[in-house]
Amino acid sequence: MSDELPEPPEIACDVFTGEAWGRANAYAELLAGPGVVRGLLGPREVPRIWDRHLLNCAVVAEAVPPDVRLVDIGSGAGLPGLVLAIVRPDITVTLLEPLLRRTVFLQECVDTLKLDNVEVLRGRAEELAGKREYDVASARAVAPLERLLRWAMPLLCEGGELIAMKGERAAGELDEAEAELRATGARTAELVTVGRGKVEPPATLVRVVAGRAPERARRRRRR
Repeated sequence: MSDELPEPPEIACDVFTGEAWGRANAYAELLAGPGVVRGLLGPREVPRIWDRHLLNCAVVAEAVPPDVRLVDIGSGAGLPGLVLAIVRPDITVTLLEPLLRRTVFLQECVDTLKLDNVEVLRGRAEELAGKREYDVASARAVAPLERLLRWAMPLLCEGGELIAMKGERAAGELDEAEAELRATGARTAELVTVGRGKVEPPATLVRVVAGRAPERARRRRRR
């Protein structure tokens, strides 16, 4: 398999439209170049940047409501948060990432792509609880759902949504997180499929709607 960045597939033109097209191509180059050099993306992923990474993250936008404040937890190289900011200029995105070398890369991407709806924030989700509130939290390959709930739910307003990219493990992780869903006051939790006809296989998400956490859980967060 060649480690060169391939030409974007035809469907990418339908997913990334208008200004998003140029930004998506520029971001692909950043991932394949500085992203690989700095260890944010493995060289074997370069041939799959469009289908496995950019398109797979872009279709998550189907599940994101309009005009929301979104925090991307453990943003890494910007997947999915930076891609969502590219395809959805109506939303504001916080790329939350604890590692300095990653936040430096993310800020360079934001500056290069001239994205005015994105902020890069170095830190952990636990540190933001009680300080920031968002409508949506996104995450990809960050942690098992049970742990992700503990990080994300304190950042969401009541009625806010956690959107976790989980793929094949989605149903199993949802079952395993039953106790944590109750403990964090989740209102509903369900599997959502997005990207039909755009990515193969379609992307599977876990969507959790936040309610009010039980008092015991709220006291635990404040400690």
